[in-house]
Amino acid sequence: MVVQQRCSWCEGDDLYVDYHDTEWGVPVFTAHEMFERLVLEGMQAGLSWLTILKKRAHMQTLFFEFDISRLAAAGEAEIQSWLQDPGIIRHRGKLQAMLDNARNTLQREDFAAWLWRFAPAEILIHDQMGSVPSHTQESVAMSKALKKEGYRFVGPTICYAFMQSVGMVNDHVSHCWRHQACADMSRDALAQRA
Repeated sequence: MVVQQRCSWCEGDDLYVDYHDTEWGVPVFTAHEMFERLVLEGMQAGLSWLTILKKRAHMQTLFFEFDISRLAAAGEAEIQSWLQDPGIIRHRGKLQAMLDNARNTLQREDFAAWLWRFAPAEILIHDQMGSVPSHTQESVAMSKALKKEGYRFVGPTICYAFMQSVGMVNDHVSHCWRHQACADMSRDALAQRA
């Protein structure tokens, strides 16, 4: 039996493994998918990604499947209700940021294309997780642009994790079984966006 090698960060939990194997590093292009990932990365600030994955399904249900228009229309009543729900990240600042960020996203004509312009032109290859950066000049630029537009919980480290999640960068280590497939998808995505 051949054992598939994976990035070491996802070992030990089926949710981690599934996310690693099916989503992490796979390019996404819709405003909806990108907005959800940006919200989830912001929710993760100060927490483990496993905590987010464990609460993700409930957050999807409670937050209208991350429908940007519905979240933009939500207000204090929804925040008060959500703060009582232990199935989500109960952080007033993060919840308010999600609503404000949804409103900002509605103002942008092509949110996905706007964010993709921050993808690095070159795909880097990492032999071990220790060589993966926590932020890059591209994630710093994305963070500055988002903050200028009024977005919150979008620091450079959050933006880099977002870039990993949506396939703007491929940080599967070279020996990971997902590395080549995600590298090919990222290369194709960057070529289409060029």
